[in-house]
Amino acid sequence: MKNIKLSLMMFLQYMMLPIWFVPMLPYVQSLSGGESWVFWCGLIMGFGTFSSPLFGMFADRFFNAERVLAFCNFAGSILLSVAFFAQSAPSVFVLMLFTMFFYMPTWSLSATIAMANAPENTYPRFRVFGTIGWVASGAFSLLGAKVFGIDDFDTSRWIFASASVVSFVGGVIALLLPHTAPTQKGSRLSIADALGLKALVLLKDKRFLSFVVVTILAMIPFQWYNVYCAAYLKESGFKYLTLTINLGQVGEMFFMLLVSIIISRLGYRGAMCIGLGALAFRNLSFAISSFFKLSQFDFGAILVHGLIFGLFIVGAQMFVAENAPKELRNQAQGLMNLITAGVGVFASNFVFHFVLGANYRWTLAYVTALIISLVGMLAASILLQGRKGKGA
Repeated sequence: MKNIKLSLMMFLQYMMLPIWFVPMLPYVQSLSGGESWVFWCGLIMGFGTFSSPLFGMFADRFFNAERVLAFCNFAGSILLSVAFFAQSAPSVFVLMLFTMFFYMPTWSLSATIAMANAPENTYPRFRVFGTIGWVASGAFSLLGAKVFGIDDFDTSRWIFASASVVSFVGGVIALLLPHTAPTQKGSRLSIADALGLKALVLLKDKRFLSFVVVTILAMIPFQWYNVYCAAYLKESGFKYLTLTINLGQVGEMFFMLLVSIIISRLGYRGAMCIGLGALAFRNLSFAISSFFKLSQFDFGAILVHGLIFGLFIVGAQMFVAENAPKELRNQAQGLMNLITAGVGVFASNFVFHFVLGANYRWTLAYVTALIISLVGMLAASILLQGRKGKGA
């Protein structure tokens, strides 16, 4: 029963985001004056991650992690419900920003809960249900269009209503999860603890710092795909944006099961090099497609997403679980979440906002992403030492 609850947690936690986040930019562009808010909306995930170490601190010191997770989901459900009634791009931006403030900590919280209640090396088996949930989110597009007659569901306000329902159910399920008590309850609270920043001490470790540097390089081309892919596909003539992008998560269901095997045999250095190689392949495929108008290359680029995500994001969570002290594990997961989805999103959006320009120069952007991926692969081979475990 415990394993079923943990799997359902992952399923719902990763289903609720893509319903509204994947088609976010096309929706905002459809609002009056929305084009001027595209850049800022692209940053909401980055802004949202700043709360991750803070909520991690709450789970480390004051409240059970599953209670914190439930609170975040209920708060997100309320905000998404309000977004359904919002009429302007600025109000939608503010509501999505606060939604992300409560949503982003759930990635590290759910990882901590899963690894605290099952052997850490089995985590990818639970996390794959998150991938299944992400894929299943595409069903809302079909139901909206085919059953309820909502034309262009992916660019309608119904994306927020649907996500609100899933977020509420996720909050209910969180209350039923195994109790995951705070490991530092009653210990002295410092200012660094209050801000959720005590995990920064881990950056003094050369292995941890090297891993962070390579991860940030990888996140620049990785995160801009998450934000801008729907806009690119819409401009390329695709209709079912969420369903098309979710093909990457279909492959992820297979790749996720390989993450532990790859890391155990090749170490984090080998895993990061493989992930960056796949990232280079993706951007090369998109560059060819955007230049020659060959949509089959778009599908190739999307299908490799699972390998990239598994080795970068899940691999990073496993790295933290192996290398962070137990008393800092929630904050450390929050810190890594801040690095991957915070620093990475900011760096990615600023780089590609400049490269894309006002006329969306997709080919130039994808070539730039290809070059950064190759530089990241070189950095990983040099900076990351050892084969596995704490040797990185």
